[in-house]
Amino acid sequence: MKGLPLSAIERLKCNLEASIQAKKTLLENAEVLTKFSEAVDAVVSRYKRGGRLYIAGNGGSAADAQHLAAEFVSKLARDRAPLPAEALTVDTSILTAIGNDYGYDLVFSRQLEGKATASDVFLGITTSGKSPNILKALEQCRILGIPSIVFCGHDGGQAKVGADFAVVVPGLATSTIQELHIVLAHTLCECVEEAMFGE
Repeated sequence: MKGLPLSAIERLKCNLEASIQAKKTLLENAEVLTKFSEAVDAVVSRYKRGGRLYIAGNGGSAADAQHLAAEFVSKLARDRAPLPAEALTVDTSILTAIGNDYGYDLVFSRQLEGKATASDVFLGITTSGKSPNILKALEQCRILGIPSIVFCGHDGGQAKVGADFAVVVPGLATSTIQELHIVLAHTLCECVEEAMFGE
């Protein structure tokens, strides 16, 4: 016999506990923390040579890509000049044209092929690490010779192998993984702001 449904308060407490535990696990994982630091350095080095950050994801991760691009172009923690960043998820004409003509798997890689230069950097966000269009984008980065970063979860999937810098966060639920991705994204932006505009 199934137990009674959780109350809203009990559900919130369970989700908060899961989020806290995942954050603690990440906090204690030196390998992942080091990989994140290396990813920050890659973004900073590309900005210092006049490059741009391209970001992509699907569903909630698409929203996260747009959120992060906004933080870079506008600001996060300090008044400063804008940093060029673009979410590859926002132009419906491009997305539907590529999806219709070449298939959904290529909606990000084809944009990178047309837009990215040797000075740029790519960040893919995929909770599973298996999103075909993110994997294709990582392949395109290798062809272009630009560094690639991926924020993912679970075991990292194929993205862990395909990216130059794979930051694999803990968590069993997609929602918990996405919460950690937001922490990573905000911290990335904050670190870049400090490196580029710190006193």
